[in-house]
Amino acid sequence: MSYGLDSGDVLEAEDPFIILLVEDNNAHAMLIMRAFERLGFTGRIEWLRDGKAALDYLRLHEGGGRSLPRMVLLDLRLPKVDGHEVLSQIKRSERLRAIPVVVLTTSTSDDDLRRAYSNHVNSYLIKPLSFEDLKRTVEEIKEYWLGWNRSPGPA
Repeated sequence: MSYGLDSGDVLEAEDPFIILLVEDNNAHAMLIMRAFERLGFTGRIEWLRDGKAALDYLRLHEGGGRSLPRMVLLDLRLPKVDGHEVLSQIKRSERLRAIPVVVLTTSTSDDDLRRAYSNHVNSYLIKPLSFEDLKRTVEEIKEYWLGWNRSPGPA
């Protein structure tokens, strides 16, 4: 597996399970990807640093012919287009709305929480401060969303 620091970097493996990670903080993104790797995730993580890049990526893949992500990990405080707008556009799209979106943010604001759920977020989690706590959070995300949860996937 390889790590990079540029928008559009990919953590690749053979399993077709794709997670779209939308995170502008390099350190947070690296820790999240490292936690998935240490937990034995064998899919692919596609990391984008801003909301516009995420929407462009999803629009490109939405048309068919390319694999859509099976889960989106979304920060709210993003450059260019904020996470709330990314979430709103995902959930308004007939083809994308079934993709689980997990907000992973530092925001503890009740307004952000209410707004995310009004836009049909699947889960809202606060980023832990330590790597060990983040690793536990990622482990729980992986166990629930990639293990127990069943979803129909994109339309």
